[in-house]
Amino acid sequence: MLTIHTKLIDAMLDQAHKDHPMETCGIIVGPKGGNRPLRLIPMRNAAQSSTFFTFDPQQQLQIWREMETLNEVPVVIYHSHTESQAYPSRSDIEFAHEPQCHYVIIATDSNYSDKIRSFRIINNSVTEERVHIVKHYPHQEESAVLAV
Repeated sequence: MLTIHTKLIDAMLDQAHKDHPMETCGIIVGPKGGNRPLRLIPMRNAAQSSTFFTFDPQQQLQIWREMETLNEVPVVIYHSHTESQAYPSRSDIEFAHEPQCHYVIIATDSNYSDKIRSFRIINNSVTEERVHIVKHYPHQEESAVLAV
C-alpha cells in the first residue's frame, strides 16, 4: 500500500493538468531506509510526447546525485497517461527499473474515472496497490512534506 500526503497528490495532479496534453513525469523522494514519500521533484519529459515519457538524462543524473548526497531514495515514480487509463503500458513495464518504488499513474483523459493508481512493478510483473491519502503522516511535522 502507498501512503501519501494529500499535498503530494495535489502537486502531481496540478503538474499533470498543466503539462496536458503531454505526459508529465517526476519522482517523490524520501529518506533512505524508509518508504515515506516526502519531497516531490517534477522532471522534464524529454520525449515531449502525449503517449510516452522519459526523464531528461542530465536532469536525472543531477537529481540522483542530489539524492545520494541527502541520503534519500526514490519512493514514487509518477507520470500521466493522457489518452488511456491509469495502467502501466508495455513501455512503462519495460522501463521500470526501481523495484522498491511505487509507480503512480495519473489519468488526465476525462473518459477515465480512475484518476490516480499505484503499482509495484518487479521483474515485469505488475501488481496494483491501494493508495491511502493522508493529511498528516504519523510522527512527522507537517513542514517535512515538500511539494516542490
